This record gives sequence, structure tokens and C-alpha cells, in this order.
Amino acid sequence: MTTTSSYAIEARGLVKEFRGARGTVRAVDGLDLVVRPGEVVAFLGPNGAGKTTTVDLVLGLAAPTAGTVRVLGKEPARAIADGQVAAVMQTGGLLRDITVGESVELTAALFGRTSPAGPFLERAGIADLADRTVGRCSGGQQQRLRFAMALVSEPDLLLLDEPTAGMDVRGRRDFWTAIRHDAEAGRTVVFATHYLQEAESYADRVVLISQGRLVADGTVAEVRALAGSGSLEDVFLDLTAEPAADPSARTTAEGGTR
Repeated sequence: MTTTSSYAIEARGLVKEFRGARGTVRAVDGLDLVVRPGEVVAFLGPNGAGKTTTVDLVLGLAAPTAGTVRVLGKEPARAIADGQVAAVMQTGGLLRDITVGESVELTAALFGRTSPAGPFLERAGIADLADRTVGRCSGGQQQRLRFAMALVSEPDLLLLDEPTAGMDVRGRRDFWTAIRHDAEAGRTVVFATHYLQEAESYADRVVLISQGRLVADGTVAEVRALAGSGSLEDVFLDLTAEPAADPSARTTAEGGTR
């Protein structure tokens, strides 16, 4: 793995708006964020906070309305084309009628490689499933297959969206053991999760967003201190609580308030 910048992710004044029949929704609102190479960062926030939109911007799947995002010193699309970034999403990306091993080999072929599947399946903890068709795998096994496929390009940056969804307790522990091993080798990992215990146990740093804005950023201990609480769950609830509605405010045709 070779990094080309002092930052794995650098977002400055990042804004993303969506326009619809009911007005404009600002999903990401002036976000400033840097992630350094080798960090394991938990990306937390309630549903609708802007986590997924931010991940889409980092992956080049959406263009910002304003601001900039650089990945390993490059435009997101360039970093991905160079094989430096990989993602493990909650759904999609799998062909149900081929085997687990064939899925990894096909991914390697897309990168112009002939890498055997075995080492990647081993790292993902599913080497014994190489000959099983994807459609016969459980949700947790399929998620670990996505992880194995993401490793094929040996990316510098790995983005994970609810990576342990569908896994049992042992599966989650084994998965995070593999992630920490990769991070120790220098890979940067950013993961969105609803399991706050995962953030406490495995993240070097916690980034908490609410309504598209960064509301906390630091180690678990530092984030806890912001709310004077020993519980990350309490901090999460305190810092992401929506303000009480102002009965005098009403939505304009442009989606703002007055």
C-alpha cells in the first residue's frame, strides 16, 4: 500500500443538496473532516444525518454542491480507478449463482490481476466457503465475502457501511480482528455503524455527525468528555438530539425556514 498524501480523506466546506418537489434538502452542511493514513475511524450519526451521502461523496458516487473532497490527495474517481480505495456496502455487488471463490477471482480480473482467491478468503474468515454459491451464503457470510472482494486491490483506504450487519457475535469479533490486522499494516479504515460498542472497541477515533454537520470528533474518551458522560450512547443521544420545533417557523418553497 502506498499513500500519496498526508491525508487519506480531506473534506473542506463540503455541502451536498438535493432538490425535489418539496424544496431543497441539505444532506451535508459545510462538513470539514480529515482522516490520516492508518486511522480506524467510526463514522456515527442517526438515520438521515448525512453519513451515507458523505460516503457517496468520498467514493465519487455524487458530486458536491459546494466545497471539496480529496482522497489520498486525488479526486475520488481517480483514487478509485487507481485501486487505492475500496468499499464494503450493506447490499449489492454480488452474483448469486457463482461461487464465493469465483466472486473474488472475478474481482481480481476486473483489476487486471490473476490473484488466487484463497488468501483473501482466509483474511475474511471464509476460506471454507470457497466452493459454495453466493446465494447459499447467509447475510453475514455475504458481508464477509464483500470484505474479501474489497481486499483484492490491496486498497490504502477501506470504507465500510454497516460492515457487520447480519453477523453473529463471533462473526463480528473475527471480522474486526481482521480489520485491525489490516490497519496495523497501514490501511486506513472508515466505518459507519449503528453498533456503538463497535466504535468503542475498535475505533481509534469517533466522528459524530447530525443534520449534515460534524458535532464531535476525537477519541472515545474525548467524545465522552464533551457531554460529561461515561457512556458513548448518552453522548450520541445528547449531541444528535433535534432542536425543538419553532411553531413560528414554516417551510418556504425553496425548502428553507423563516
